[in-house]
This record gives sequence, C-alpha cells and structure tokens, in this order.
Amino acid sequence: MPNERVTSAKPLVEELKSEALLRPKTLDEFVGQLELKGNLAVFIEAAKQRGDALDHVIFYGPPGLGKTTLAHIVANEMDVPIKHTSGPAFQNSAELLGVLSHVERNQVVFIDEVHRLPRVLEEHLYQAMDDLRCELIVDKGPNARHYTLNLEPFTLVGATTRVGMITAPMRDRFGVVFRLDFYEPEDLKNIVTRSAGLLEIGVSEDGAAEIARRARGTPRIANRLLKRIRDFAQVDGKSTIDRGMADYALGRLKVDDRGLDEMDRRILTYIVEKFGGGPVGIGSLAVAVSEEAETIEDVYEPFLIQAGFLKRTPRGRVTTPLALSHLGLTLDSGQDQTRLL
Repeated sequence: MPNERVTSAKPLVEELKSEALLRPKTLDEFVGQLELKGNLAVFIEAAKQRGDALDHVIFYGPPGLGKTTLAHIVANEMDVPIKHTSGPAFQNSAELLGVLSHVERNQVVFIDEVHRLPRVLEEHLYQAMDDLRCELIVDKGPNARHYTLNLEPFTLVGATTRVGMITAPMRDRFGVVFRLDFYEPEDLKNIVTRSAGLLEIGVSEDGAAEIARRARGTPRIANRLLKRIRDFAQVDGKSTIDRGMADYALGRLKVDDRGLDEMDRRILTYIVEKFGGGPVGIGSLAVAVSEEAETIEDVYEPFLIQAGFLKRTPRGRVTTPLALSHLGLTLDSGQDQTRLL
C-alpha cells in the first residue's frame, strides 16, 4: 500500500514542480503588463537605493494573471525573504501577530485572498502597517495583560480578485496599487513559447499562436492548455505541437475557437434557454448551472463580459447578440433583447 500511494502521488508532484518551473523569477522574465512592470521596477529600485522596505502593495484582477508570481518577484527583486499565507488562514489575532512578530527587516509578507481576512484582524494590520507595532491582550477580565510588539519594517503584499470587498481603511494603507488586465494574444504567445522551452516541448509558431488565441487572455490557462496538449502530442508520437495538434487537442478538451469551455457555454446557454436571454440574478444562475455564485463572478464572468458574450445590467445578467451567434441560438420572438441591452 505505501508504494502504491507514492506511485500515485508522482504525477501531482511533477505537476507542482512544473508550475514552479514556469513561474518567472524576475521582472525581466515576466511577460506582459508593461506599464505595471515599468512602474513597479521604479518603486523597487528607489526602495533599494534608500535601503527601505518597499511600500505596501496590492495586486488585484481576475484569477490567473500573475498576482502571486508578482508577489514573489517583488521579494526576489528586493533580495528579501517572503512569507506566503492567505486571508482565510487566520482565525484570530494571535495567529496574525505570530506571523508579524517573526518578520525580518524589509521582508515581504504576502497575503493571498486578502479580501477574506476577517474584519477584526484588519484593525491589527492597520497599526502594523502604519506604526510597525501591534497590541496584544492576553487573557480576560482582571487577569488581562497588555503587550506591545514592535515590528521590523516590512512590505505587505496583498492579492485579491475582489478589491471592492476590502474595506476602505484597509485599501488606503496600500501605497502601491496595481490592477492586472487580461493579456494580449501576442503576449500569451510569448508566454507559451517560453513555457514550452522550459518544459522541453517543441511548439511551432502557429501552434503557440493557436493556444494563445484560446487561452482567455490568461497565462495560467495558457500554460495549463500547453501541458494538456503536450499529453495528446506525446501519446500520438508527435515531437512538436503545431496548429493542427493544438486544434485537435483543444477540441478534445472542449475549448472552442473563442476560448469558451464547457462551463462558459453552459452559463450562456442556460441564460438563453431557461431565462429567455436574461436578465437573471446571479443566485438563480448559480443554482441553474450547479456552480458557486462567487466562482461564476470571479472566474467566468470577467472573460465573458470582456469578450462581449455577457452583459451586467441593474436587473441581472443578459446574453449579447454575439453570444447568440456564437452558440447558434435564437431568442423567443416575444423577448426584446435590444431593450435589455
């Protein structure tokens, strides 16, 4: 039995290793987001010249665009260690203060999903970010004891897909705020080519372009598709991923020529067929497609809206004429779609 568990875990271990291998380590290696990179490079260089910690930074935007990667790049460029944690990991103030009290000078503390940090803990962070100290009360009642912890200068880097859920006082304490946008196909093509080289996979220019075109503007998806297409090519005895192989594998993966996957099409189809094209509330839509509302809002909607397949209105979600054309669907004659748009 132990041997079976070790063997079955090998693919997962290799997958995690490849994820780490593909992650850029410096700003020069990071592809895309040129304006963000340029400004971040200036802020990092200025902090290094002064010998100070970089001001607190927040990265926000849809999943898979490189927020975590950039947090690690900040630490690498500043030549300081990084402590990686997440908002839901903290249940009480003692856990948060335990992390902060062990921070080294100018170290990066990265909190992923910072919007999920309990509100009561944000107040402890305010003082830590502003004054480099934390207040800790031990025990209750007449036995309560008050301690003040002085902290080393540090950089808090937060990442979130829902910046609007962070309270205003918390947002205001981040001196550097960056939004990550979806990537252009040319940038994604360069990312696919770079990743293929690191994974020692042959990929032609048109093959990389095809993957990039269907990657929904997201590097994480581009790399995931590349690795899955590699599997198809390997089994078929192909040494290079060309456009034909990419098209075949993506067809098997049910990723269409606009990058929509099975859940994307399911969301759009349900809005048309079950709700007359919309408007429909996120709660009803989530129940209809058997998916969490937060997942639809954070993972699927940003791309569908940007690509022009979906529109948010005050009354709910509405499909666009482009979605109807792409899916080959029509609305009932009684539904006035133009009025809703």
